[in-house]
Amino acid sequence: MAYKQREEYDKEITENLMKNFREVIQGVGEDPDREGVLKTPERAAKAMQFLTQGYSMDAEKILKKAIFNESYDEMVVVKDIELYSLCEHHMLPFFGKAHIAYIPNGKIIGLSKLPRVVDIFARRLQVQERLTHDILECLNKALKPQGVAVVIEAVHMCMMMRGVQKQNSATTTSGFRGQFKKIETREEFLKLISSDLR
Repeated sequence: MAYKQREEYDKEITENLMKNFREVIQGVGEDPDREGVLKTPERAAKAMQFLTQGYSMDAEKILKKAIFNESYDEMVVVKDIELYSLCEHHMLPFFGKAHIAYIPNGKIIGLSKLPRVVDIFARRLQVQERLTHDILECLNKALKPQGVAVVIEAVHMCMMMRGVQKQNSATTTSGFRGQFKKIETREEFLKLISSDLR
């Protein structure tokens, strides 16, 4: 069976955004009625809704649906989670990888929910620092683990395409709670995310 992509958009929001994108196209000196950009306002309106869909999602609620009682109390690490977000300052993309670890305290989370949480917070207008904090605090609050750690490595188009135009710079942010405040636990996590176990 062929794959079918289904996306649903609010009609009123789409129409308002289309009007605004048409004005932007005209404002930069382009003819909004030219064939190549005639449908761009609609495409851009739908793309913007897709890229900011995290506003309508509750990450903590989603997490709580997949928490299970389990006696495992060692570190759980999910690394290299792809993320794509929009910088709130220029509305240009930044993208990279998130690495998450937690030490259970009687409860574990379905592993697929960790990338889901990353997506929910990334699909908003963001700065990398707050994105790191949002993921960290959500996991800490929902799971109440012995500790949680988040590291994000990303490149920012606002630094590469405009402004300083530095093509090879990357930004790393991190956050640690509980047991990960201890040097030895943090070092174990950092070693695990930097190694290739495959």
